[in-house]
Amino acid sequence: MRRNFLAATCGLALLASASFAANPADWPKKLVLGTIPTESSSNQTERFDNLVGYLEKTLGVEVEQQTSTDYAGVITAMQFKHVDIAYFGPKSYVEASARANAECFAIEVALDGTRGYHGVIISQATSKIHSVEDAKGKVWAFTDPNSTSGTLVPTIHLVKDLKLEPAKFFSNVIYSGSHEASMLAVKAGKVDIASTNDLDMARGEGKMWNKDKDFRILWTSPLIPGSPMAYRKDLPESLKKAIKKAFLEYKDVEGLKKLTISAYGDVDDATYDVIRDQIAFKKSLGK
Repeated sequence: MRRNFLAATCGLALLASASFAANPADWPKKLVLGTIPTESSSNQTERFDNLVGYLEKTLGVEVEQQTSTDYAGVITAMQFKHVDIAYFGPKSYVEASARANAECFAIEVALDGTRGYHGVIISQATSKIHSVEDAKGKVWAFTDPNSTSGTLVPTIHLVKDLKLEPAKFFSNVIYSGSHEASMLAVKAGKVDIASTNDLDMARGEGKMWNKDKDFRILWTSPLIPGSPMAYRKDLPESLKKAIKKAFLEYKDVEGLKKLTISAYGDVDDATYDVIRDQIAFKKSLGK
């Protein structure tokens, strides 16, 4: 009888402990992590695999990753509450903060410790294009209309600094859809010149291309604030706090290697005011 009593007591203690550790009732059973399409869907899924598993274990809820076909898709998905957390670029975050109730909580920290990355303009390494001016009458590729390094920053450089009208200066201006697509198009000679960034270039190094062998970097931008992770403002406060804590404490070596970052750092919305200024300037140009 004593053994039975002890067993029952231990069982009650375990149940009480489990109840205490359970997630708050207002937390959803599943979180959806949306990611902008910087690369192919399969590569994107692999890149976030470890992080998704870590979040499920840490938060105690299912986490589903979804990659949209374009940047606007992730913004719209958050706007209509189909996405709870999102990986945005700086410009798409600014748009989401205005339209989709998005609130940034973490920023990518680069391998060198900087909290940002650089836009680059590239041509094929073996081409005769050694400067943007050499590409007159050639085919130019932006990435996505909502891309920071793939569209916003290079447009301002072309128009403000170089005094060039892209639609008139190049024979054709296209949108490739992703940074990976732009770089592969340059490598294959399908486009002559493109805008992308050094972070996504590093992510494909040795797998999709060899930077020094395949590309000539024609221009490098000033530092752009790092890409943020954001959640919907209307999520439960306890959940937002737990999500932020989980990202800031993410130390998985293999997972960070896949993401090509050293960590996630704390961030606030004001970090992206410089991007808001650039968006306003681009709008003033009518581009």
